[in-house]
Amino acid sequence: MPLLLIAAGGTGGHMFPAQALAEEMLARGWRVKLSTDTRGARYAGGFPDQVQIVTLSSATFARGGLVAKLAVPFRIAGGVLAALWSSLRDRPDVVVGFGGYPSIPALTAAWILRRPRMIHEQNGVLGKVNQIFAQRVDCVACGTWPTDLPAGVQGEHTGNPVRAAVLDRSGAGYIAPGDYPMELLVIGGSQGARILSDVVPAAIAALPEPIRRHLRVAQQARAEDIDRVIAAYAAAGIPAEVAPFFADIPRRLTQAQLVISRAGASSVADISVIGRPAILIPFAAATGDHQTANARGLVEAAAACLIPENQLDAASLSAQIAGILGKPEAASQMARNAFGQARADATQRLAALVETVATRT
Repeated sequence: MPLLLIAAGGTGGHMFPAQALAEEMLARGWRVKLSTDTRGARYAGGFPDQVQIVTLSSATFARGGLVAKLAVPFRIAGGVLAALWSSLRDRPDVVVGFGGYPSIPALTAAWILRRPRMIHEQNGVLGKVNQIFAQRVDCVACGTWPTDLPAGVQGEHTGNPVRAAVLDRSGAGYIAPGDYPMELLVIGGSQGARILSDVVPAAIAALPEPIRRHLRVAQQARAEDIDRVIAAYAAAGIPAEVAPFFADIPRRLTQAQLVISRAGASSVADISVIGRPAILIPFAAATGDHQTANARGLVEAAAACLIPENQLDAASLSAQIAGILGKPEAASQMARNAFGQARADATQRLAALVETVATRT
């Protein structure tokens, strides 16, 4: 059986499309390994049991104090040596990197050993690690199109793979807002975002009473923000479930009348494939403002509203929420427009590209 080595980590945004590819390649008769670090392994719980998870040392200069930064080259070097040893013992037929610093060791080892290798970039702007490897791989697959690529590098538009649990709900029927319980889902990256904890509860509390009385909220929030978010919803008399991470996002998306979200590539893909109206708030500090690029397709298709982070406040967000939930026909059209932007075959496109790269040697 041919072996695919997936290199990914850092956040759910890297791991979810990697999981989708793993599921598809197993179905095609491949063996699959995942190379990540201890942080990335926290997001690997959804990978099929057949996937062997290899945890390697890696690091980034973006975290820690001076001592931690001085140790970065040594930690990466240790990870590369471990990846080389692993690849020599069980030689991969192709290595696919999904970004994030935990992907450095496996991709570096593949480059040294001249194994077939490629990267998948989820966003409209290459992440830092993918920028390093874009000219050192056989192929660059792009989830968002167009993607800003280095001179001389050609990209292949595959779309962003989504997990099987999302595909199973592709195009699920949308229940338009009305005089009955409505679900509002708030997701901000893998574990919530402080600004959404600051603004969303106040915005919902300011909604007109005919809308507010029917709302139920599920919101991701950072652990340190949970107590105050719960208290804010309780003070407003709004039923709310608040947690750092929801493992059942596909089900919650399916039930939602409206989604408030960052514009991470995986979130945008999930919203599109299931087909839900959204208010997108791109992360202002994202590299190259790539979240704004990610949101562009849904916004231009009239499937989502975009609020720049520096313009976000309770009043403007409340007005946007009321404008969607107060107009059932318009909300239903937004849901249809979102589904129209979906590339539900992204996983198959990427898997076919993986097999093509693997046959080049």
